[in-house]
Amino acid sequence: MNISVLKSKVHRAVITEANLHYVGSLTLDEDLMDAANLIENEKVTVVNVNNGERLDTYLIKGKRGSGVCCLNGPAARKGLTGDVIIIIAYCSLPFEEAKTFKPWIVFPKDGNKR
Repeated sequence: MNISVLKSKVHRAVITEANLHYVGSLTLDEDLMDAANLIENEKVTVVNVNNGERLDTYLIKGKRGSGVCCLNGPAARKGLTGDVIIIIAYCSLPFEEAKTFKPWIVFPKDGNKR
């Protein structure tokens, strides 16, 4: 039996922009993606600490070192620049392996820096 467990989390990143007129997704600084073991096009859940909104979308690589965290397309309606979000990715593992799996968790500093 496989179960879903937390794979990666970026805890308390700050939205730097929201672009309604872009194909839907979340653009994230490549440094944060690497630190959290996330890849482009990976499905993520975004939880907005400021307003309680939750959405599923996918990642787009943002410029490395830029601190970018941009909600794109319809997702832009779920948060404002300056809102704090949590970005979560899950994986499916065999039950016994899941018991010892350690997720990648990143706590960004000011400017969404690693």
